[in-house]
Amino acid sequence: MKKAIIMAIHQANSTKTNWIIVLISSGIIISFGMGIRQSFGIFLLPVSDVLGEGRTLFSFAIAIQNLTWGLAAPVFGLIADKYGPARVCVAGGLFYFAGLLLMAGFMNPTILIVGQFLVGMALASAGMSVALGAVAKVAPKEKTGVALGLVTAIGSFGQFMMLPFSQTLLSNFGWQISYVVLAICIAFATIFSFGLRVPKGQRTSSAELANVITAKQALSTAFKDRNYLLLTTGFFVCGLHVAFIATHLPTYISDSGLTKTTGSWALALVGLFNIIGSFTAGYLGGKFSKKNLLACIYLLRSVVIALFVFMPPTTAMALFFGAAIGLLWLGTVPLTSGLVVVFFGPSHVTMLYGMVFLSHQIGSFFGAWYAGFIYDSSGSYLTMWSIAIAAGILASAINFSIQIPKSREVARV
Repeated sequence: MKKAIIMAIHQANSTKTNWIIVLISSGIIISFGMGIRQSFGIFLLPVSDVLGEGRTLFSFAIAIQNLTWGLAAPVFGLIADKYGPARVCVAGGLFYFAGLLLMAGFMNPTILIVGQFLVGMALASAGMSVALGAVAKVAPKEKTGVALGLVTAIGSFGQFMMLPFSQTLLSNFGWQISYVVLAICIAFATIFSFGLRVPKGQRTSSAELANVITAKQALSTAFKDRNYLLLTTGFFVCGLHVAFIATHLPTYISDSGLTKTTGSWALALVGLFNIIGSFTAGYLGGKFSKKNLLACIYLLRSVVIALFVFMPPTTAMALFFGAAIGLLWLGTVPLTSGLVVVFFGPSHVTMLYGMVFLSHQIGSFFGAWYAGFIYDSSGSYLTMWSIAIAAGILASAINFSIQIPKSREVARV
């Protein structure tokens, strides 16, 4: 009896240690991966000048990155669900490293697109969906919402950390050396992939094992579910907002007569305040309706964007916008991934969230590319800002219309 009790305590402590290690490792991986990815916007002007092109080419390359990320995410999610996220994240680190070095050494229009394609593959295999899937599988059920919010918040620190760092590199050493140094940072972050080892079958009880379905069955069920389709549609708008702002905000601020440093700090503040926003969203998602919280986030984004665009451009306003939009930035992620668990449980969460994320990345493709196209066509971002405002209102209405029995939401989280 005594031996059994000791073994039970040891197993409980081991499980607790394991999910905390997975959470911290996921946060570090996302910090570097997303932090560097969000800094690409400050490279728009110098790289476009070297290539002798307008803003459309660079915007299109970023759009290709986002679309690749979205298309590959469900595939890598399926692999991670089957073979574990650690191996998938190591592969992602190699993709990222190769893409940055390629762009640093041989920049031309084709290489820019190929390099961003590799970055997209990296973000699909070592980004949000795989990392959050790993956390969702190992975190205690009652702490899933907080855990997803926390890992997103830890990851958000990377944006605050990497943007000023990247701007300093760019100002002092140029874009080529900057890409090389950022590649070295990715190599360091890849080491933490080994912290994502998830014991096979963890988070699946014997009662749940009897109900486990195949990946094909899970997809078939998901695409017949009205709530899942509405969630997927709404997440398109999140991608549009995030890619447009991350790619074009520093340049828009510079176009408004403010300094380049102001632009990079505004985007850095997005990352800093996203730490608060993501954790808060995850925490509130464990206590209140996730779909209503999502609807509020999208609506508030539209309000903040409207204030920023239609108020006179000042440094204070730019920094306020960075902080305010940061509070609403990736708070959608723990809520959206949490709703996927609510709908279908944890067994295929990485793959199913990957499919929702594909919609996000199609929105990202549109947000990154069309903004550059609009600017080169009209000399202004005003049309794109207007689209972003209208899309936020639409996404708010879509998420409000999701219908989830209260007992089901509480029981799953």
